[in-house]
Amino acid sequence: AAPSDAIILFDGRDLDQWVTAADKSPAGWAVADGVITVDKARGNIETKRTFRDYQLHLEWRIPADIAGSGQGRGNSGVFLASTGSRDQGYEVQILDSYQSATYVNGQAGAVYKQHPPLANANRKPGEWQTYDIIWRAPLFAADGALATPASVTVLHNGVLVQDNAILAGETVYIGKPAYK
Repeated sequence: AAPSDAIILFDGRDLDQWVTAADKSPAGWAVADGVITVDKARGNIETKRTFRDYQLHLEWRIPADIAGSGQGRGNSGVFLASTGSRDQGYEVQILDSYQSATYVNGQAGAVYKQHPPLANANRKPGEWQTYDIIWRAPLFAADGALATPASVTVLHNGVLVQDNAILAGETVYIGKPAYK
């Protein structure tokens, strides 16, 4: 059972706590048998609620019959703080990194393009994985200057893969991370 102050964002039945990131319309991903399935054509989803610092428990699974290689193996992510309607913000990577090569700061458990995971804790495709994430949001001074950078601790399947990692800014695919 969850602690009494825990917020359940998915109860296995519906996406009532979620919206489409692009336009805040109802989230259009499929829910069946207690599982949400990503629908890339429908775009990213995000919670209706906003959070600053939090602890998140997430369970995820790459399909057992996954094909492709590297970043083409179940590529997704959890944005710890979204700053836009697409892939903007601070991301911990979700990917099949089980006996699958890719760049080190793009594998599962990485703070995308900033911090490789301390270990590869991936299970085989088709098996459930867990992330337990502790997020500390960046703090800004009244003039907009960065006062305290963001940090994240991640346990992947119970293994510490990010230990209070300090972020250099938003995670970006190309370019240097920066705070806005």
